[in-house]
Amino acid sequence: MTPTLLAIAYLTVVTVGYGGLCVASPFGDCRTCRGMGHHLTTDRKGRLKRGKDCRRCKATGKRIRTGRWLYNRWARIYRAGTDTPRPKGTR
Repeated sequence: MTPTLLAIAYLTVVTVGYGGLCVASPFGDCRTCRGMGHHLTTDRKGRLKRGKDCRRCKATGKRIRTGRWLYNRWARIYRAGTDTPRPKGTR
C-alpha cells in the first residue's frame, strides 16, 4: 500500500470515527472546568474548595462537540432554504 493510500485510509477512518462519536455523544466535557461545572480553588490551608461557576459552560459541565455544532448549523441552513412555503399561484 502506498503512503498516499495509507494516509487517505487513515483520514477516512478518523473522520468516520469522529462523526460516529458526534452522533452517539453530541456533548463532551467542558475544557475549562473539565466537566465539573465550576473551578476549584484552595483555602488558606491549601484544601480544595468549590470556586465560581464556569462561565464557558454556564455551570453545566458540558459543551457541544465541534462536529455536532457544524452539523446543526448545516441542518438549520438547509431547513431554512428548503422548507419555505411557496407563494400562491405558482406550481
